[in-house]
Amino acid sequence: MENNDKKMCELYDRECIGCLECEICDLNPDKVCDNCGKCLDIRDDAVIKIDKIIIDKDE
Repeated sequence: MENNDKKMCELYDRECIGCLECEICDLNPDKVCDNCGKCLDIRDDAVIKIDKIIIDKDE
């Protein structure tokens, strides 16, 4: 019985050949990706800038 559930490549339009190119860090090609988020510029805190506050005097 054949197993037709082959994994597709994350980077190219083909079946996975096990090259592990998808596991390489985008910023340091000598490093395996550890999902640090530095390539995505992820920050721990979200910041919202408030330009002005409008107060409804009728309330």
